[in-house]
Formats: sequence, C-alpha cells, structure tokens
Amino acid sequence: MLTDLLCIQDSDEVSVCVSSECADIMTGGSQRCIVVSTLAEACFYADHGYDDILYAYSIPFDKVERCAALSERLDLFQILLDHPDALEQLRKRPLKDGRQWHVWLKLDCGNGRAGVLHSEPGALKLAEAIAKTEGVELTGVYAHCGNTYYCTGVEQIQAVAQETTKLTLQFMEKLKAVGITCKSSIGSTPTCSHPVKDMAQLSEVHPGNYVFYDVQQSTIGSCCLEDVAVRVLTRVIGHCPHRNQLLIDCGWAGISLDGAGKLPTGYAVIEGHPNLKLLSMTQEHGRVEPISGQLDYSEYPLGSLLTLIPYHSCATAVMHPVYHVHSEGRLVGKWTPTRGW
Repeated sequence: MLTDLLCIQDSDEVSVCVSSECADIMTGGSQRCIVVSTLAEACFYADHGYDDILYAYSIPFDKVERCAALSERLDLFQILLDHPDALEQLRKRPLKDGRQWHVWLKLDCGNGRAGVLHSEPGALKLAEAIAKTEGVELTGVYAHCGNTYYCTGVEQIQAVAQETTKLTLQFMEKLKAVGITCKSSIGSTPTCSHPVKDMAQLSEVHPGNYVFYDVQQSTIGSCCLEDVAVRVLTRVIGHCPHRNQLLIDCGWAGISLDGAGKLPTGYAVIEGHPNLKLLSMTQEHGRVEPISGQLDYSEYPLGSLLTLIPYHSCATAVMHPVYHVHSEGRLVGKWTPTRGW
C-alpha cells in the first residue's frame, strides 16, 4: 500500500530535497557552490564529495566546533554571523594549519528575521571587525529577501528584489569606502524567479525552493502550478457520507500543516479534482470534502489514489525518508535525503 508517498516529477532543477542525486544535477556534477541550512546537510554533502559549502545560518555558539571541523576538512566551508559575540567565538577557536574562517555578514535589508540591520552603524563596524580579525576573512555580505513571501504577483516581487538589491549594493559602497572588498548576495525563490536588472551587479544569488516550487510559490507569482515538481500520493481509506467527506491516509505527518489551510482547497491542491478540499488533518488522517455539492463516492473507491500538491514543498519534503522520482508515469529513481540538524 502506498502511504504518504512523495513523488518528484522529472525536472531540470532539483536541490531543496537535500539529496546527493539532486545536488549533482544542480551543480552540473561539479560538487561545488552549494548552500545548506543545517550542519546535518553540510556533513551529508561533505561525505558525498562536496568541497565548497556555505552554511547559511547565523552560527549557533554550540556548533562552533563542528563548523571548525568542516572548515579544517573542506577546501571551502563558509559561515554566517550577525553579532560581535559570534566573531569573538571564532577568534577564540583559531583553525589549524593556518586556515581562515570564511565569514559572510548576515544583513537584514527588510526581511525582519536574522541579520544586523543594514542601516545600523553597528553593521559597518561589525564588517570592519570581521575584516580585521586575525584568522578570519570577510568573504561576503548575505541578505535574504524572504519578505517576498508576502507578495502577490511579479510587480510586488520585483519591488522587493529592487529594494533589497539597492540596500545591499549601498552597503557594499560603504565597505568600499573603508577599503573592504568582498562578495555580495541576496536570495529568495520569488526574487530569483523574477530577477531585476540590478541583481546582475551582485556576486551571487541564493534561491532554494525554486528547485521544486509549490502551491505557495504559485500564489505568490513565482511560478505556475504546472511548474511544481513535487506530489504526495495518498489513498482513500474511508467513506463518511454522514459528513459528506472522504478519509485519506495522509495527515500532517505526510504533508505538514504549513499554510494553515488558507487555500480555497484547504491544505493542498488535489490534482485533477478542483472541487475537492483537504479540510483538516490529524497526524495520520486527512478529511476531504467537496467545495460544493455532494460527493459521488463511486468516483473515489476505497483504496484509490489521490495526488496532493503541497502548499510548501520544503515542509512536505522533510517529512519523507525517500523521494520517488518519476517521469511520464514511470518510476526512474529513488533519492534518499538527509535529516536532522
């Protein structure tokens, strides 16, 4: 029986799933220039031959030693920081054999999550401190424009992309004025799906979700629903005519509660059935009902399959221990991702 089976459609772009197979596709076999969000991912890729990794998360102090081990092992392991105390942690842990810590300054250009605020005088002071600290190199400035996730449509996305790019480049000019040169980067799937001209002045861009896309990205305007490359297969396991509902064997443990059911179709889009809504879920069960009218249970016999397109592919993909890759209805491979932190 297929239960909560994650399927990946044949695609030219794959990396969010954190497997070596898709990373090889994304890097064209070079096994360099990848970005991860957990040390588990960094170690996974390092064990699979990747030698140029950016850990895009402001370094937690309890993980300094693990980061040091990767920095001493790999050709290039890069980290983020956004506070002087983090820099002090690196200063107190010099790397062996004359190696340097490769550090990106995390800059907040309006996203309101991690990062030192671009307009704060402390941002420039921290950049100067990184550049002057023995054993540490200021590799670049890193801004994430996750505020594009509140956008609807290309115009709004590009407005955020333009503002984030402008603020990042302005900060780079401040660095240049005090004699510091380094890389610059912004990133988010919406901005990289609809880049603005000025983004060409940046050194790098760092999207992530674009590998699979999802329903959320289609509502933002990053893509069309047809571009989404991930599905969850689930079976009908119950008929509930007294509630005008179906019961399926996919609960939140198979697709996540991300999105809070705010789509017209609930927690997901049920492919090929525009009148069905994934109304609610418990851990292993989902309740499906029609948006209007009465269910014809003969169309959904017990044991039949429904295909769910997830609201957020990152949150869904992390729920599954294996990805079944298919093309035109044929299973062409299985990918095993890493897990944990």
